[in-house]
Amino acid sequence: MIQEFKIEGEYIELIQLLKATGLAQTGGHAKWMVDEGEIILNNEVEIRKRAKLRSGDVVQFDSFTINLI
Repeated sequence: MIQEFKIEGEYIELIQLLKATGLAQTGGHAKWMVDEGEIILNNEVEIRKRAKLRSGDVVQFDSFTINLI
């Protein structure tokens, strides 16, 4: 499933995005997803929980793709 997410401001942190899109139920769940290496940012495994995501970034988890606009 492909979803677009509009960023309000300059950036959004990765764990905030995971919660805002419903991929993670809680902040702890979002951190766990990142710690387990399940999040792909721009075709590379992302290990920074607070990575600053900007317009044009692509986040993937399982069969979900989020395009940031």
